[in-house]
Amino acid sequence: MFVSRYWRVVFVLMLGALHLSAMRGAEDYWARALMLAHFGLFIIWQPFMRGEKRLSMLQTGAIAAVSAGILFFLNWWFLALWVSVFAGIVGGKVFLFQAPWLRRFYLLVMAYLISLLLVWIVPSALFDVPVPQELGQLAAFGLPFLFLLMLFMPAQADSAETPQIVDFFYATLLFLLFVVLVLGSFTLMRIGRLEYWEALSVSMLVIAAVLLALSIAWSPRASFGGLSMYFSRYLLSIGLPFEMWLLFLAELSQVETRPELLMKEASAGLARLPWVSGGVWHTAEHSGEFGAESKNSAEYTDKALDLRVFTRHALSPSLIWHFQLLGQLLSEFYVAKVREQTLQQQTYVQAVHETGARMTHDIKNLLQSLNVLCSAMERDPQEQPGEIVALLRRQLPVVAQRLQQTLDKLQKPQLDSGRFEMANTWWEGLKRNYRDRGVEFADGEITADIPLPKELFDSAGDNLIQNALRKRKLDEAVAVKVKFLCADAIEFSVCDSGEPVPSEILQGLLREPVHSSSGFGIGLYQTARLAEKFAFSLRLSSNEPGAVCFALRGEGRPS
Repeated sequence: MFVSRYWRVVFVLMLGALHLSAMRGAEDYWARALMLAHFGLFIIWQPFMRGEKRLSMLQTGAIAAVSAGILFFLNWWFLALWVSVFAGIVGGKVFLFQAPWLRRFYLLVMAYLISLLLVWIVPSALFDVPVPQELGQLAAFGLPFLFLLMLFMPAQADSAETPQIVDFFYATLLFLLFVVLVLGSFTLMRIGRLEYWEALSVSMLVIAAVLLALSIAWSPRASFGGLSMYFSRYLLSIGLPFEMWLLFLAELSQVETRPELLMKEASAGLARLPWVSGGVWHTAEHSGEFGAESKNSAEYTDKALDLRVFTRHALSPSLIWHFQLLGQLLSEFYVAKVREQTLQQQTYVQAVHETGARMTHDIKNLLQSLNVLCSAMERDPQEQPGEIVALLRRQLPVVAQRLQQTLDKLQKPQLDSGRFEMANTWWEGLKRNYRDRGVEFADGEITADIPLPKELFDSAGDNLIQNALRKRKLDEAVAVKVKFLCADAIEFSVCDSGEPVPSEILQGLLREPVHSSSGFGIGLYQTARLAEKFAFSLRLSSNEPGAVCFALRGEGRPS
C-alpha cells in the first residue's frame, strides 16, 4: 500500500500544505485551498481508522462538513485550534513507540508544530503582535528545513502501523498544556503589561516549574508513595471495580464446587459489566458462551483458560489492562477449583486404599492366628488333646470376633469411636491370646475404670507383637517383651532384642507406608493414623541393637 510504504512523504506533504497555508494567512483563498489539501492528506494518514475500512454515511457527512467549514469559515482562531489539536495527536504517539528513530521523528514533528504555533500563528493572528522580520523569515524559510530532516531520518521499514495508535490521555494532556501556555501568555500580557515574548517566556517557566513539582510528587523519594499510587488506584476503578470483582470471585468459589459451574457463573458476572456485551471461554474440558457478539473484542489466553470478551466499544489501553487482570484472576480461581476437585478425588481414592489396606492387614493377622492353631493341632494332636481343646476354646471366639469386626468395617468403613473396653479386660485378653507364643508380659500399674479405644489398642497390640514375632522367625534368640501401664498416663510398649530398624526405613516409618521385607509397613502407618484420631501417639522409643521398642502413649481418662 502506498501510504504504508511512503508514509513519511505523505506526512511531510501534509505539513508542507499546513505551513504554506499559515504563511499566506487564514483569510487568503489559496490558504483555504492549501488547508483543504492538508486536511485531505490528514484523512489519508489519520491514526484512528484503518485505511481499508468503508466510511459510514455519518463519517462521510462529518468529513464533508469539516471541508465546507475550511472553505468558507477558516480563520486564525480555527487554525490555532487545529495546530494545537494536531500537536497533541502527534505528541500522543511519542510515548507509545519504543523504536528510537521513530520517536525522534514524531518529536521533531511536534517541535515544528509548537514553533509554528507560538512563533507565527499566535503572535501575528491572535494577539496582533508584530513579529520581528528576522523571526518571521526564520519561521517562513527556516522551519521547512525540518521537513528535510524528517524525510532523510532513518526509520524502520515496519514503523508505520495500520491502524496507528494514539494515547488519548497524553494527547489530551498536551493539548491542554498548549492551551494553558497560550492563555497564560495572554493573561500576563493584559494584566502584567508584558510583551508577548516576555509573557511567553514567563508562562513556559511557570509551566516547567509546575511540571517539575508534579514529577517529584509523582514518584518521591520520601516515605509516602506519591501520586502514582493514587493514580494507579484510580485506574483500577475505571470501568471495572477491581476489588468488587475479586470479592465476587472469592464468594463464588466458596459456593460453587465444580470448575465448569464456576466458569458459567463468572461469565454471567462478566456480562453484567457495562462495557461487555458477551463472550466465549474454553478450557481443556469445558467451554461456554454468554451474551451477544459484537465487532469489538479482547482476548486473554494462558495454559488453563482461553477467554474472549466482546465489548460494546473499542477498549482503551487501561481497560485492556483491566481485562488482562480480570482474565488472570478468573484463570487462577478456575485452576484452584480444578486442583481442589482433583485433591478431593485423590483423597477419596486414598481413603479407599487405606481402608482396604487396613482390612487386608487385619485379615492377615487373623490368618496368622489361624495358622498358629493349625500348626498346634498338626504338631501333636494325640498326646495333649486337652491343651489343644483349651487353646481352641480361647482363640476361636477371639478370631470370630475379630473377623466380625473386620466385616463390619468393610460394610461401614467410617471410624466407630464409641467402642471402648476397660483397661484390665483388654490387657487380660491380649495376654490370653499370646500366652503360648513365647511373649513376656510385664504388668504395670493398671486402673480398672479407665476405658481404652478398642480398635486402636487391638490394632497396636496385634501389629507391634506380630512384627516382633516375625523377627523371631528369622532369629529364634529374639526375645519379645510387652509392657502395659494405665494410670494417669497410658503407655503400651512392645520391645524385642532383634536388629534395629534400618535408617532408610526409619525416615518414613509411622508417617507413610514403607517397603520392607520384615514388616513395619502399612500396619504401623495405619495404627499411627488411628492413634492421632484418639489423641494418642505411636513412636519408636528405642532403636538400638538388642532394644527395639515401640510405645503407644496417651492420657488416662476415667469413665
